[in-house]
Amino acid sequence: MSEAARERDRRMGERRQPRRSPTADESWFGAFGSAEDTQVSQYENSPEMKAKAGDSAAAPASSTSDSRLFSRQAERIVSAGQTAFDRIYRTFIGARAALGVALVLAQAITGLFGARPSLEAALISVAYGTLALVLWLLPRKTPVEPKALARVFGAPWLSTIGVDLLAFSALHMLAPGSSLNYVALLVLPVLMAGVLTPRPLALATSAAVALMLLAVAWFGGLQGSNLTQLLTQAALAGSGFFVITVLAGELAGRLAREELSARGNMEMARQQAALNRLVIEEMQDGILVVDRRGRVRAANPAARRLLAPTGMSRPAPFQLRGVEAWQGLVRTVEQAFAESSWPEAGRDVTLAFEPDAARTLRVRVRFTRHKAAQANEDFCVLFLEDVRNMQARSRQEKLAAMGRVSAGIAHEIRNPLAAIAQANALLAEDATDAAQRQLTRMVADNVDRLKRIVDDVMEVAPGAVQDIVAIDATAMVAAICSDWARSVGVKLGEQSVLRVELPPQPLGVAFDAEHLRRVLVNLLDNAHRHASGAPGAVVLRLDSRDDARAFLSVASDGTPITAEVERYLFEPFFSTRSRGTGLGLYICRELCERYGASIDYRARAAGDPHPNEFYVVMRRMPLADTEARLHLTS
Repeated sequence: MSEAARERDRRMGERRQPRRSPTADESWFGAFGSAEDTQVSQYENSPEMKAKAGDSAAAPASSTSDSRLFSRQAERIVSAGQTAFDRIYRTFIGARAALGVALVLAQAITGLFGARPSLEAALISVAYGTLALVLWLLPRKTPVEPKALARVFGAPWLSTIGVDLLAFSALHMLAPGSSLNYVALLVLPVLMAGVLTPRPLALATSAAVALMLLAVAWFGGLQGSNLTQLLTQAALAGSGFFVITVLAGELAGRLAREELSARGNMEMARQQAALNRLVIEEMQDGILVVDRRGRVRAANPAARRLLAPTGMSRPAPFQLRGVEAWQGLVRTVEQAFAESSWPEAGRDVTLAFEPDAARTLRVRVRFTRHKAAQANEDFCVLFLEDVRNMQARSRQEKLAAMGRVSAGIAHEIRNPLAAIAQANALLAEDATDAAQRQLTRMVADNVDRLKRIVDDVMEVAPGAVQDIVAIDATAMVAAICSDWARSVGVKLGEQSVLRVELPPQPLGVAFDAEHLRRVLVNLLDNAHRHASGAPGAVVLRLDSRDDARAFLSVASDGTPITAEVERYLFEPFFSTRSRGTGLGLYICRELCERYGASIDYRARAAGDPHPNEFYVVMRRMPLADTEARLHLTS
C-alpha cells in the first residue's frame, strides 16, 4: 500500500471516530458537579438577579458537565482524543529518556569510584541518552499510529526499538571490558515491541535479542570462558524475553479491547444523556432536582417558567431559600425530606409572587433512591404542574365529550324540528286574527333560532377531512364585506362604519370559501354590535406578513374587553348576551384549526382608537393559474 493510500485511510478513520466538543453540555444533570452555590436574596426582577441570570446564560457550558457519568481522567482522555496506544508510546519515550540519563550518570559514577569505563561504552551511553532526550522533548504535531511501528524500516520503529537494540547490544558486547552488566536493559525494547508492535514482529525482536545473547556467549566461550555456563545463561535470558513478549502482547490486546469497549459505552452513555435531556426539556411538566439544602441542581424550561411571574427564572443551579414567593415550595421540600415519602397524587403549593398575583402548583415529589423509608436521601425530584392547566385540560376533555353527545342530539333534533316548522307554516295559513298570527310568528322565530343552534353544533362536529385548496383572500374578503354590509344595512364609503383595507394583488390562502365567510361574518357582527357607530368604528385589514402567512384583523372602537371575559372568549356556550348561544367564536376557532390557521384576540395599547382586535393568521398557498386569470379579468 502506498504512503498516500495509508494517509487517506488514516484520515477516513479519524472522521469515523465520534468527536465531542469540550464545551458541550450533554447531560441534563451536569449541574450536579458544580461546587458553587448561589444564594438568592430577591426575585428575578431585581437588577442584581437579572445580571446574574444574564451571566449564567451567556457563560459557556463547563467541559466537566458529565463528571457524574465519567471519571475525570476518562473525560480528559476522550476530550483530547488521546488513545491508549498514544499514551503508552509516550510513556515508553519518557522511560527511554530516563534510562538514557541513568546510563550517562552510571558511566560518570563508575569513573568517580575508580572503575574507569571504556571509552566506547561511554560514547554509546552519551549518544543514546542524547537521542532519547531529543525524541522525548521533540514537539509532536501528529500522534504516532500503530501502523508506523508495524514496519521494521519505518522511522518510528528505527528511532525507538531499533536504536535500543543497537545501543544495548553494543553495550552488552563491550561488557567483558566493563564493570557494568547491560543485559537487563534489553527488557525495554523487548517490552516495547511486545506492547506496541504486532506479535510476529515482537517475537522476531525477542528472537534477535536471544540470538545476539547466544552469539556473545559463544564468542566468550571461544575466548576461554565456560561455554556451557554462558550458553545456559543466554538461553534462560532469551526464554525470559520470549515470555515477556507474549505476556506484554496479551496485556496490550486486553487493554485495547477494554478501551474500545469503554469508548463504546461512553458514547452510548452520552447519547442516552442527550436523549434524556431532550425529553425532559420538552416536557410540559416542570421538573426540579433539589438537594437537602434547598439548592436546585437542575431545572427544565417548564419549571423555570412556573417559578417566575413572567418569563423564565434563572438557570440552575440556584437556591430556593431567600425568595419570598418560593417559601411554600421550600417548606414542601423540607417536609418531603423529613417524611421520606409523598402522596402519589401530590399536593398543592401556592407561589405568591405579588400581593394580587399568585400561582397554584400541583407538586409531586419522587426520590432518587428506592430504598427503605429511613434511607438517607440526598436528592429529590419535584414534578410541577400549574393547577389552571390541569383544570383547563379537564374542562377540554369534558367539552370534547359533550361535543360528541351534542352532535348526536343535534342530528336527531333536525327531523322533529322540520316537522314543527312545516306544521307551523300550515297553521299560519289558517290564522285569521292577529293573536293567532303573532303566535305562529313566535313559533317560526324560535324554530329558526333552534335551526341556527343545530347548524352551529353540526358545523364543528367531526367529519370527513376535506381537501384544502387555495382561495383568493383579497377577492373573497371584498365580496364577504359587501354582502355583510347589505344584509345589516351598512353603507360602504368614506363615511361608513366599516373601513376595509385590502392588498392590491391577489393573496392565496389555504381555506374554504364558505368557512372563511362564516368566520369573517361572525367577527364583523361582534365588532359592529359593540362599536360606537361612528365612521371608521370597525376596521378590517388584510395583508401578507411574509411568504408563509397572511394576516386578517377586525378591530373596533368598543369598550375594551375585560380580563375576566377574555379568558373565556373562545370557550363554547359562553356569551355576554342573554340570547346568545356562545358558539360563535368557538366555531370560528374550530374552523381555523381545520386549515392550519389560528384566531385570537388582543387588546391594543392604551389610547388606540380601536382597542379591541380579533385577528386570524392563515397559511399562504399559491393560487391556480386559472383562478388568478379569472380574478384579473373580472
